[in-house]
Amino acid sequence: MTEQPTSTDVLVVGAGPAGSAAAAWAAQAGLDVVLADKASFPRDKACGDGLTPRAIAELDRLGLTGWLDAHPTNRGLRACGFGQELYLPWPGGSLPGNGSAVPRTELDATLRTGALGRGAVGIEDARAVDVVRDGDRVTGVVFSRSAGAAKETFTIGWRRLVVADGARSQLGRLLGRRWHQSTAYGVAARAYIKSGRSDDDWITSHLELRDGTDQLLSGYGWVFPLGGGEVNLGVGTLATERRPADVNLQQLVGVYTDLRREDWDLQGELRSVRSAVLPMGGAVSSVAGANWALIGDAAGCVNPLNGEGIDYGLETGRLVAELFAAGAGFGTGTGRSRADLVQAWPATLREHYGQAFSIARRLATLLTVPGVLRYGGPVGMRSSRLMTVALRVMGNLVLPEDHDLVARLWRGAGRLSLRADERVPFSS
Repeated sequence: MTEQPTSTDVLVVGAGPAGSAAAAWAAQAGLDVVLADKASFPRDKACGDGLTPRAIAELDRLGLTGWLDAHPTNRGLRACGFGQELYLPWPGGSLPGNGSAVPRTELDATLRTGALGRGAVGIEDARAVDVVRDGDRVTGVVFSRSAGAAKETFTIGWRRLVVADGARSQLGRLLGRRWHQSTAYGVAARAYIKSGRSDDDWITSHLELRDGTDQLLSGYGWVFPLGGGEVNLGVGTLATERRPADVNLQQLVGVYTDLRREDWDLQGELRSVRSAVLPMGGAVSSVAGANWALIGDAAGCVNPLNGEGIDYGLETGRLVAELFAAGAGFGTGTGRSRADLVQAWPATLREHYGQAFSIARRLATLLTVPGVLRYGGPVGMRSSRLMTVALRVMGNLVLPEDHDLVARLWRGAGRLSLRADERVPFSS
């Protein structure tokens, strides 16, 4: 076992987009940071690989614009279904007017390398298995790692902890995290396949997703061009505790592939088929303690209307690092930056995402009701103007500095929805 630090200012568990962003920003602020992950990089993760304009903006902040220039650029969404095909450019505004798509093996490795380049210390093949407590504070994480045929454990003490270990968040559960399934959550599967259209400059979503028996599902299928002769192809559907998703994802991916094979010039067989279950819209509680915080997928920061999580991972990594730099969780600071993160971090998440997540998960839950998509889908797809608005709000491409009519209406609907929630996003 290689030598590793035994203590640090900030310990980040999970080196996906959220964890690597948090480590990069915290290290840049002058804090000692350890970035640990259970895997060895590069590693894969079930994901659509799509980068919305929100994600592009965060990658720009991290100085990765030049790296991204070597990857495909897409102009917006080609929406298909119910006998229609619409081309919907990214709305732009205060966000970039382009998107992209990068396989997670490359994206995550690049972000992690960037964090290490800013001073974070990386540890691989280290699974968090327990925590060390000192009264109401958690002061250390116990890791397990293979050493030949044996298992070895070691502990890293820290003053602040960032939990970014993904949707299932095993470390989050040890700290008391709970996922509430009464609002919409997602089940999805993706694969890679060779395509003669891998350089297409539009990402494509099929909003009329049907299974092998021709039953309409409350979800969509996608084809995201990656360049280099390959595309990311996948399917996702919504579910709730009341209406669980009764679908065979592996079979559904196969059905969808057969439907798309001719128009996308798909060649050969699918590879790397992987699936995931995603808590969405902040539908988790206990996202923070006195000196620890959950971010990204671990905190349920996934868009309920399109399943996007990379952008929120990058954003929450930056936001938590900004709180740390202001003294939160460290014993200094006042007001929102006070020492205890129990209130400060959920309040920060609600400030940035509460309204949008509340109305989005309400709409997503509505889509799981039988008949809503069957009758509403054809109506919506008849109007390019309506679907352009839908693309913007479904992708949550509305920022506080946007003051146009759509932005004001979206925020107003979010405020009303938030007041009506029985369990607000990121509740304690």
